[in-house]
Amino acid sequence: MERRLSLRIKWVLMLALVISPMLTAAPAAAEPWKFGVMGDTQWTCPTDPGGDNPNSVSGSIIEQINPQFINAGVKFVIQVGDLTDNGSDAGIIARAAAARPLIDAGIGFFPMRGNHETIGKPPNDYAIPAFRKNFPQTLSGTFKKSNGKKFHVGSNFKSPVSVSADLKGMSYSFDFGQPGDSVRFVILDNWAAPSKNAVAAGYNFGYSIGDQLSWLAGRLDKKTRHTDHALVLSHQPLIAEEHQDSPFAGFTNADPEAQNAFFACLKQNEVNYYISGHDHIHQRSIVAGPDGASSVHELICASDSSKFYSPKPLDDPKWFGQKVRETSIAQDRARIGYYIFTVDGPKVIVDYYADTTGNWLSDAGYPQGPSGSGPHVTPPLNFAKRETWGYSLNGKEILVPQGGNYALTDDTSVAVALGGKGYIRTTASILSGTNESTKTDGSLIATGGSTYRKLTKAVDTGWSPGRSNGPGIASDVLSLWGMTDIGTSHCETYVLSMSHDNKVKPGKILGLVSRDSSGKWVNAVNLNTGGTTTFVSGPWNSDYGLGAYGVDPAAHTAWAVINYAGDFAVGVKY
Repeated sequence: MERRLSLRIKWVLMLALVISPMLTAAPAAAEPWKFGVMGDTQWTCPTDPGGDNPNSVSGSIIEQINPQFINAGVKFVIQVGDLTDNGSDAGIIARAAAARPLIDAGIGFFPMRGNHETIGKPPNDYAIPAFRKNFPQTLSGTFKKSNGKKFHVGSNFKSPVSVSADLKGMSYSFDFGQPGDSVRFVILDNWAAPSKNAVAAGYNFGYSIGDQLSWLAGRLDKKTRHTDHALVLSHQPLIAEEHQDSPFAGFTNADPEAQNAFFACLKQNEVNYYISGHDHIHQRSIVAGPDGASSVHELICASDSSKFYSPKPLDDPKWFGQKVRETSIAQDRARIGYYIFTVDGPKVIVDYYADTTGNWLSDAGYPQGPSGSGPHVTPPLNFAKRETWGYSLNGKEILVPQGGNYALTDDTSVAVALGGKGYIRTTASILSGTNESTKTDGSLIATGGSTYRKLTKAVDTGWSPGRSNGPGIASDVLSLWGMTDIGTSHCETYVLSMSHDNKVKPGKILGLVSRDSSGKWVNAVNLNTGGTTTFVSGPWNSDYGLGAYGVDPAAHTAWAVINYAGDFAVGVKY
């Protein structure tokens, strides 16, 4: 009897050992998290009456943006170079001091050099010693609050010291996030250093992207990096709007072989965004390599400075014909702005905020005043969201020129193939809709002309599992980005259709639902701008106007005529 009991206990213990890993093997879904990005912080006015902008650092602007990042709950902020206007050691110290409110709030701050940090030249070793002393976090992610307490942000910090010891802590990469929504950040410094100073296109270059390409490729390799996403940041744009230099140590036609290899590396490793500054213009573009085989989304950050630029004509000779490689998506000029990135599993969503006044004058005319004699005092800034866009590793993208059709079909097959759990296997289609925008950017097609470049819309999709959204949802969740013009909340009228779980009886289907500003699911047509709400039982047809919505029992789909982008699903009646 005792022997049988002993054997039974052993079997129970063995079964527990088998079952226990099954119960704990599925980790909790990674929580979304945020980081901030900001542009150049030069103070370029000839005077500083308010005394808020020490040593050519735009403290009067930084002090108004810091609270926005703190209130948004970002984990860290990255600034894309030109920390100062004069590149002095005192300027570097002043910029570090201006980041102190972030650090004391437990938020990391990761800077990089821009071309203005080379103005100090050899007497201060191009600001490298001062940068390392005041920003040691680029080597380890360790921060120290004013009260002496330390905290850490990020992991796996590396620099391309095999290229040059001068790059230690200047170019660097680090990881952040949990499995499921982790990101590798690669920050590239290509500016003059004691061991290399090559003058080209009017700038002092050090180790170009071409020089660092082997290290970069190793850090981006998706087979070995063990992060879901990867982003590359550098001060110089790949193709800018006003500036005509590039991070390949010359104009935009410099070193085409290295450029092709760089673009191919980004494509192979699913690097969707390249983020830069330098141009003091909010600009989103898709930039292709010289051979046209690979491309990447480029974000040029809005100014956080007293300087603002305007684009040069597309036929300017110093573009060397390279502007044909750029597809312009969105542009916002003469505004002060910042960015909040949200990493949510396979999705990366970007919100661009800018001041509501705009039309700031530059340098001596700043902020608004007669040319050359502005008051040189930054007024209170009121920020509002100007644009939202994003991508998802499980979605797709289409480019829609003006007059083009929004027609697309996507489903959750990629999401499932990537190992996504809880998917109902939904198909979504845009059945009708045209890009009716007439927006242009500030680039003249030809010098002396009056025709400006038209904008193209980049429409992106992404998916989240429907079963994680509760019993009121009968499909997976579709995210749509890129259909609205900058500064607007609505777009052209279009028709969206989504399939639903066949196990749900058609009579229980409410129709398409969308998340409102509070995150609550509501009837999708309720969030339209204008239109008349009308329910139809049956398929959509072209006679139905804005606000019509319905359920097609035969096709197991729900559809709606709407005029905004967002998150959508098929809802169930309670």
